[in-house]
Amino acid sequence: MNIIEIKDLTFTYPGAGKPTLNKINLQIEKGDFVAVIGNNGCGKSTLCKVMNGLIPHFITGEFEGSVMAGGINTQESDIGELARTVGYVYQDFENQIVRPTVLDDASYACMNYAMKDYKERGMEALKQCGLTGRENDYIWQLSGGQTHLLALAGAVSLQPDVLILDEPIAQLDPHHADLIYEILKDLNEKYNKTIIVIEHHTEYIADYCKNVILLKDGHVEWTLPSADALCRVEELKQCNIYPPQVTLAAYELEHKGRIRDIEILPSTIEEGKKIFEGLLHKNTDKKEKSDLTKGEACVTYENVFVSYRAVKGEANKIFENLNLKLYEGEKIALIGSNGAGKSTLMKLMTGLIKPSSGQVILKDKKVKDTKPEQLSRYVSLVYQNPEDMFIKDSIESDIAFAMQVRNEENWQERTERLLERFRLAELKNRDGRLLSGGQMRRASLAIGIALNPEILLLDEPTANLDIATRKEIMSTLNDMKSITKTVMIATHDMQLVCEWAERIIVLYHGRVIADGTRDEIFGNKEVINKVGIRPPEIFTMGQTLDSNAFCYTVNEFVEQFV
Repeated sequence: MNIIEIKDLTFTYPGAGKPTLNKINLQIEKGDFVAVIGNNGCGKSTLCKVMNGLIPHFITGEFEGSVMAGGINTQESDIGELARTVGYVYQDFENQIVRPTVLDDASYACMNYAMKDYKERGMEALKQCGLTGRENDYIWQLSGGQTHLLALAGAVSLQPDVLILDEPIAQLDPHHADLIYEILKDLNEKYNKTIIVIEHHTEYIADYCKNVILLKDGHVEWTLPSADALCRVEELKQCNIYPPQVTLAAYELEHKGRIRDIEILPSTIEEGKKIFEGLLHKNTDKKEKSDLTKGEACVTYENVFVSYRAVKGEANKIFENLNLKLYEGEKIALIGSNGAGKSTLMKLMTGLIKPSSGQVILKDKKVKDTKPEQLSRYVSLVYQNPEDMFIKDSIESDIAFAMQVRNEENWQERTERLLERFRLAELKNRDGRLLSGGQMRRASLAIGIALNPEILLLDEPTANLDIATRKEIMSTLNDMKSITKTVMIATHDMQLVCEWAERIIVLYHGRVIADGTRDEIFGNKEVINKVGIRPPEIFTMGQTLDSNAFCYTVNEFVEQFV
């Protein structure tokens, strides 16, 4: 039985030169768990907003064809009725949280429908989404992962047959990402919900999804079982989609003739064990070690305490007796679960947050005694949400702003050079908030380095980006060596950590519990298990075959296993 039926659908946004969706025909069976994939701009979010009636009821445009959801014609029904059939959790899920306490928010939609049992429905939704026991908490007491689950609970409370999630794990640490997908799996298998996810992380598609829909140039290229879909390596790469690392490794090894007669490429660790069992690890005995001769520190945290006043209960302690030194020229990755203190640690450096006690010393200056405009010449923070960096009506004006207000010499020429360096010259008159995800990231980096800071801080620079755009941002970071001496990145992206960072600092409940190289961090199982770090899939694959294998990229795996 089909729960979603789309026939001859064409949709064009007002003023657009061509349709975003073009002659779409699609059926999704009841009880499916399906991933919608495709490169940026191919129409994934548009397709999903058609399924719950946001298009055409709230988002207008030229609409042709028909869409049926649970037997309801989306054009003939109202949005309120459709919400009880198709629930939707947005990529910016925080905007769906509208009430101050957890149960109040989870039951809010049901109360709006005048359901007498609205609280009971909210309680049941919280149970299904793993939030039992948090009913009376304020929403600001939740972690990022729990907030995402609350947004999901708000949709679940109406008991829709279909749940759509747009990039469900884009801003989450690995532990909470796993938790989200385990709950989606439970909703699918135990409660027979049809789950539709827009997803770039193909390893999660391999582990959880039954089928995959590939969108290309506004049409459905194909719908296939996950195992078959993820084996189409070259086709996926052409669409800027990267299959799981295990799949890519098997593909490369097969082409090199090291493994033969593969009927279907593996897409999970378990499948990889069977395919790679005959390979031997070429033990290099070359372990990375921390550099003990780093010279003078450029940033020092001395006995730093930070806490926030709470509306309910005791003050929330972020750091307690933090001591840490950063050295000039380092490429540092700051990792840890949501709420571990990563963003706070960086904001302390810029003076945006003041310690309750202790001090942060930057270039022999005590941060708390230094004016922000003086600090900005030494350190610059690029926010997690790049749109927060845009204050003018064009990115050219945004990049120039800090230089203009400080009366920097030749600011016009420097602005032009930055626009060229970050490939933004053709976009210079565009409002930064209206750019694509990758363009916004490049523009925010240009703003961040406009004053040539010695230290650049980046908060989740690859969040919400597809794999191809993430690789583009990583390439841009590598190109910035000549501009910025020291770079620190707070991230959940373990591939970025392993391919870019030279030093990794692990935060756990406001404490530094590990500090070292890739081998020292990912080789420490106690730290990995305690913090909930999920290493790159290819690292786990190598360790499964040989505990002496430390492979952080597909190329390293292919080189080390023979």
